Amino acid sequence: MRLRNKLLVCIVSAFIALFVAASLPLSADAGGHHKKNRKKVADAAESEMVASGASLVTELRYWSNPDYTRIAVTTDRDVTYEYHQLKKDPSGKLPPRLYLDLKGARVGKGVRDVPIGDGLLRMARIGQYRPDTVRIVLDIDTIKDFKIFPLSDPARIIIDVKGERRTEISRSVETIQESLHLTEGVKEPESEVKKNVLAKFKPGKIRRIVVDPGHGGHDPGAVGANGMKEKDIVLEIGLKVAGKLKDELGIDVVMTRSKDVFIPLEERTAIANKVNADLFISVHANASLNRSAAGIETYYLNLAKTEKAARVAARENNTSMEKVSLLQAILFDLMANYKLNDSARLADEIQRALFKKVSKQYDGTKNLGVKQGPFYVLVGATMPSVLVETAFVSNENEEKRLKDPLFQETAAAGIIDGIKGYIANQKQTGEQ
Repeated sequence: MRLRNKLLVCIVSAFIALFVAASLPLSADAGGHHKKNRKKVADAAESEMVASGASLVTELRYWSNPDYTRIAVTTDRDVTYEYHQLKKDPSGKLPPRLYLDLKGARVGKGVRDVPIGDGLLRMARIGQYRPDTVRIVLDIDTIKDFKIFPLSDPARIIIDVKGERRTEISRSVETIQESLHLTEGVKEPESEVKKNVLAKFKPGKIRRIVVDPGHGGHDPGAVGANGMKEKDIVLEIGLKVAGKLKDELGIDVVMTRSKDVFIPLEERTAIANKVNADLFISVHANASLNRSAAGIETYYLNLAKTEKAARVAARENNTSMEKVSLLQAILFDLMANYKLNDSARLADEIQRALFKKVSKQYDGTKNLGVKQGPFYVLVGATMPSVLVETAFVSNENEEKRLKDPLFQETAAAGIIDGIKGYIANQKQTGEQ
């Protein structure tokens, strides 16, 4: 009898919590009202939500870029969502809003509203709209278009808002400095020899390049048969590329990471856009279920033309083929905004030079060519951007190559020659 009464009390308490929650939703028309009440409701219903297996929203972040603002909503597992856009309130008291409802979700402790004020968005607000629904509301200053797409590992939803800013980007210095500190490992004073070398090469309009070593931290990337991790090798190659860019071409370099840390895919292009980079080079090592697969290939952002390209994208995206298909649909609308032709030319120059350099040192190197694919790490880049697959870590012979400092140096030199070729081509066509 006592057990039944206790169970009845728990059920009634949960019902009351759900009823109160439903009566105090996070309105897309409200500012910061009822925050204290929402917190009480969230705390009261939290244990019930945990028991039901609801997804937890763990972080709400944003990046202001010259052409768009990017919002990232991180959750502890994949969630379903729906979104709506609201026009400006006729009374003029409320701005236009875009809101996103996450189903079967709850707001984690410490996740708060985020003031933005960058000319596109005023604020990102978050709250427990219903006991099983988290609502994110974006208060808009101006908007032309927006795109929403999911990412994995960790699970998150990305919202890109585009428009015409009426004010300068706020808080940009903080983000730029946060990005630039990663390059400390490649900063060196200019020597007389270096100055003489630089005098012979004119980079034209290419003043800053972002080098992006793939994966990192808890994400090892592909792992070879002998335990070699992609994240470690591409960091070594990336550092060598960065050093050569500065020493041989006199080009400023920003690295998305210069040590073994995890940088989310959406943050990598956000860094490049924030620092106004002219090129974005993402360095990777390939992998395949076919252990005999080998060679070099370079990708730029576009719809995948083959299933193999889609599978490479799925692996580099840390996601499924199904989600790659979803990104393909989104890209179909986005592609007009990307520098596809310039990215294709950059990929062609790097692929040609990299293969030429490596094949001279290593007999039997295969040229797999330039390909297209829906890579999350390239989404949102406002400059020509490519993803370079330097070799196959899944191939035992190429795994040994990747470990060899000579190969790393050769691969870095090949990428540099490709960038030189791209710059020279731009000058010849009058685009510099």
